[in-house]
Amino acid sequence: MQQHDRQPPTTTPGQTTTTPGHAHRELHRPHPLDRIRATPGGRLALKIGAGTLGGALVVLGLILVPLPGPGWLIVIAGLAVLAVEYAWARHLLRFTRRQLHRWTDWLLRRSWPIRALVGAGGFVLVAVVVWASVRVSFGIDLAAVTWGYLNT
Repeated sequence: MQQHDRQPPTTTPGQTTTTPGHAHRELHRPHPLDRIRATPGGRLALKIGAGTLGGALVVLGLILVPLPGPGWLIVIAGLAVLAVEYAWARHLLRFTRRQLHRWTDWLLRRSWPIRALVGAGGFVLVAVVVWASVRVSFGIDLAAVTWGYLNT
């Protein structure tokens, strides 16, 4: 059933709003985006806007993933924007959240030395990525420069 084919909610004064055929599902107040989706032009504009902004955030985040910073956070934010209009993005966002919760729960169940080891591994990974990025981008070998300062 498409969005514009839905029947309006039935109400009487003082009664909670329900969707016909879904008496168990109460509707509170309409979502602000529902007013935009109510018109064909608004629906199209929302799809285009969410697709463009969400897609741009995902691409930017993926470009930033190898660099230190919030690359994955930007990818997840882009998925959240895409999830406003696209079911596949909602499913992927739910999957991502589940995996992130599984990882953090697993890590929190470990002893502090294991957590410290994982943190140190993450630090080494970020350091290697920064070194490689500076080496490739600017031709500067940070390890050699640091070694030179330590030997003087």
